[in-house]
Amino acid sequence: MNTHTRRRAGGRAERHKLRAAPLADDIRPVRSGLEGGQYRPLSDADMATIYAAAIEVLETVGLQDAPQSGVDAMVARGVKLGDDGRLRFPAKVVEWAREVAAKPVTLYGRDPAHDLRLEGHRVHYGTAGAAVNMVDTETGTYRESDLQDLYDATRLADALDNIHFVQRPIVARDVTDNYELDINTAYACAAATVKHVGTSITEAPNVAGCIELLHLVAGGEAAWRDRPFMSNSNCFVVPPLKFATESCLVMEEAIKGGMPVLLLSAGQAGATAPAPIAGAIVQAVAECLAGLVYVNALVPGHTAIFGTWPFVSDLRTGAMSGGSGEQALLTAGCAQMGHYLGLSMGAAAGIADAKLPDMQAGWEQATSNVMAGLSGLNMVYEAAGMHASLLGFCLDSLVLGDDLIGQSLRCVRGIEVTPETLSIQTMHDTCIGGPGHYLGHAQTLGLMQTEYVYPAVADRSSPKEWEEKGRPELLVTARARREALLAMPPRAALAPEVDAEIRRRFKIHLRTA
Repeated sequence: MNTHTRRRAGGRAERHKLRAAPLADDIRPVRSGLEGGQYRPLSDADMATIYAAAIEVLETVGLQDAPQSGVDAMVARGVKLGDDGRLRFPAKVVEWAREVAAKPVTLYGRDPAHDLRLEGHRVHYGTAGAAVNMVDTETGTYRESDLQDLYDATRLADALDNIHFVQRPIVARDVTDNYELDINTAYACAAATVKHVGTSITEAPNVAGCIELLHLVAGGEAAWRDRPFMSNSNCFVVPPLKFATESCLVMEEAIKGGMPVLLLSAGQAGATAPAPIAGAIVQAVAECLAGLVYVNALVPGHTAIFGTWPFVSDLRTGAMSGGSGEQALLTAGCAQMGHYLGLSMGAAAGIADAKLPDMQAGWEQATSNVMAGLSGLNMVYEAAGMHASLLGFCLDSLVLGDDLIGQSLRCVRGIEVTPETLSIQTMHDTCIGGPGHYLGHAQTLGLMQTEYVYPAVADRSSPKEWEEKGRPELLVTARARREALLAMPPRAALAPEVDAEIRRRFKIHLRTA
């Protein structure tokens, strides 16, 4: 009996050793760009109906408040300017924009290993948002976010395998000048990750400075334009159906500078978008199609992401409910519409209304992340770290989110059915003259790393083992991993001479990077 116990323990230790070994990228069980598309809440007829409704809205209601430069560009392409000041979009103009739009889109990382190919149902998870508070899991309190928090969040995202890109998730509240805020946001993100970055820019005149900084990071304008590793997250509309004048001017300058843009329509169902989920999708699709016309009227084929990004209200109070089942459905439906239109798209998922990383946060984040991935959403924004309906960001929750997204990606990957995975011969070998279990079988050992995903933080031990380990708590373990990752040398650090030149030209508030 003792011999059997020792043999079993040795086997378990060997299996743990196998699981702990670093994996080559080509055998990882989950990775960036897995193919989703298994989940389809809308039928083909539904999608055709929604598109037809969006076209009707564009032709009859239209949008207002575009800057004159945008009006001129769109009218020159066939958009109609009414006496009421609204721009109306004939179906043929929308179809033209769909035809000339960049597709598929590639978003570049500073390191080519992190390039994102946005085509078909390929799925990528990342951060996003504009949280103004940080969540402290030790005290359960909120405080204002600052530039160091943004740098730390970006560094963590850079180190976490299942976070594939970084869109600025928090606002540096300690930088009060808008120009310095935009510069320092771009700097903190560029200096902290080799993955693709998305950032917002507050005013059009600030774009030139941000682009100049990015030229320095890239090694010159030509290198930047060849591989633009930072995109402009642009709320170009103020729902319902109005252009955001200043943001549109920012977008125009970003396009001139060779910066990819995310056309972000963020209506809130029941408040700034229709309450029915279908109606909210119609408005978001209409607004983003107008944005697509706008971009391609300026520069045909410029890289743009179709960012149908509507949120949901709790209709009892009007408060945002980003962690709701309705939000998960809305995001999945928007993903389907992007596929229907043949465009590279992104939308929001993974938002928690919960104020802390607790059980509520877990079900809210998991539900929408899994549904977004299964729908084949190309860019799943806000997938980790976001709490309090986007008002709070939590570094420990970002670490936990890496585990959660790993499980989501395994769902996206699905089930491979082959002669080998059917396992008939394996069953024969095991049950007829074999040990009667599969624990030590070559097939089991061979698939341990390539088929199964193991959490870095979550605990799967038995109650007895958990007691023996000192009853580890999830948040304590997450904090320890966060501290360990931030203690590592940053792989994205800029060359000293580049950093020095940036600091000579711009007022950088971050002490070290």
